[in-house]
Amino acid sequence: MMAPSAGEDAAGIGRIFRAESGRSVAALIRIFGQIEVAEDAVQDAFAVALDSWPRDGLPPNPGGWITTTARRLAIDRLRRDNRGRELLRELAVLEDPETSGTREAGAVPDDRLRLIFTCCHPALAPDAQVGLTLRLLGGLRTDEVARAFLVSEATMAQRLVRAKRKIRLARIPYRLPDDEELPRRLRAVLAVLYLIYNAGAEPDAAPAADDLRAEAIRLARILTSLLPHEPEAAGLLALLLLTESRFASRQNADGTLVLLRDQDRTRWDHALIDEGHQLVRACLRRNKPGPYQLQAAINAVHTDARSVQLTDWTQILALYDQLLACAPTPVVALNRAIAVGEVHGPQAALDLVDQLDLAGYHALHATRADLLHRLSRIEEAATAYTKASQLASSPAERDYLAGRASTLRRPQQTTRRR
Repeated sequence: MMAPSAGEDAAGIGRIFRAESGRSVAALIRIFGQIEVAEDAVQDAFAVALDSWPRDGLPPNPGGWITTTARRLAIDRLRRDNRGRELLRELAVLEDPETSGTREAGAVPDDRLRLIFTCCHPALAPDAQVGLTLRLLGGLRTDEVARAFLVSEATMAQRLVRAKRKIRLARIPYRLPDDEELPRRLRAVLAVLYLIYNAGAEPDAAPAADDLRAEAIRLARILTSLLPHEPEAAGLLALLLLTESRFASRQNADGTLVLLRDQDRTRWDHALIDEGHQLVRACLRRNKPGPYQLQAAINAVHTDARSVQLTDWTQILALYDQLLACAPTPVVALNRAIAVGEVHGPQAALDLVDQLDLAGYHALHATRADLLHRLSRIEEAATAYTKASQLASSPAERDYLAGRASTLRRPQQTTRRR
């Protein structure tokens, strides 16, 4: 075994387990066919690691150690239980774990892929898909998932129990979708990973949500490595990397929001930008555009510009035209209208925005406010900013939008007093 680094503590071991536990849980589900057995065994292995690794040092292959140890512990636990012994007889896994355990240490990559598609099965509610993915593949504890989504640990635990019961009772298969199923099922998987990232990217996300962005990117990397020929998987990874590259510049030190056009681009993470650009170029060579690839390409154009003035808005508008064709949603249309405003002027954009059925969406009113301001319709712009502030769910966004309304009204109030 490798000697532990100075004071290999519980936090360090926890990080290793978070990175490796998804592979181990997936391998054990394949062996035993039961999520609870796999989960409990991996947690038991974690407890053993906390006791032995600081004393004996890290094993050469921590992931293999976790899987092998968890498998042995699961078999020992099942042997002590009548129903467990029946399961072991059915599975024929009673051979000597000293010889058989090593075979599981290098669990096939498809184990994780099967687990991703199981967690994101359409029979499960969206919140259950997200919770299971984070719990089983992301290695987050139930309380961490709960804090990230601002619910109690008991509420999240109930959701996870219901989801696992649904998988068992509905006999949701632990397998990859058939070729004809894959595109539709993959969309659900990508949507869950995107939702996980966005939950960690909210301006006022809970402290526990900070890790969600990293988890979403890590899981997207796994998915891309397991499905190297799926361009939308690569497109999602590129989108997350390019979005993350700008994250540190989205807020000032006091927590106030900073719009893209006002961000300090020297603070952007150019290593992530370079990686994202490489993925986008690879997607373009495949010439099979999809929504995530097109969103990534739009972000690539933004991150390629040294300033907002040098942004190629004509190219962005062309990409939004393609995105609207394959994802004709009002939100995409709203974002396209912003690009229209940069290319053809604020009036052309306002005409488009006013046709959209998004009255309850704060971003529509914020966009209208900006366009009205550019058209020198100051009082209407202030009213629109106020409406946007009232609809925004994030306190940081509410404060920013209310501040914009106040700033626009201040000169007019001064003029009236005079």
